[in-house]
Amino acid sequence: MAHTYEELKSKTVTQLREIAKEIENEAVKGYTQMNKEHLLEAVCKALGVDMKKHHEVKKGLNKTAIKSKIRELKKKREEALAARDYVQLKIIRHKIHKLKRKIRKAMV
Repeated sequence: MAHTYEELKSKTVTQLREIAKEIENEAVKGYTQMNKEHLLEAVCKALGVDMKKHHEVKKGLNKTAIKSKIRELKKKREEALAARDYVQLKIIRHKIHKLKRKIRKAMV
């Protein structure tokens, strides 16, 4: 039975130990003494389950274009800071903030 990281994470320590008992792998050796965090990592390693959380972006959003716009604005921010143009600096910081929020909202 194939397990996912989310499924394994939601299980109790006892349930994880039952899964580890069935696995013949060096990673789960000593599973009876492990706490949930270490046991979850060992079981994922033994089963080959990816532990990284992947974010999906909503369709229609060009994340790379937004990030390049943020990089451009950061350069302008540095110029405004050097010129001590605080009005322009505030406007640029606000634009950067709005773009970052746009990306965060698009993540599912």
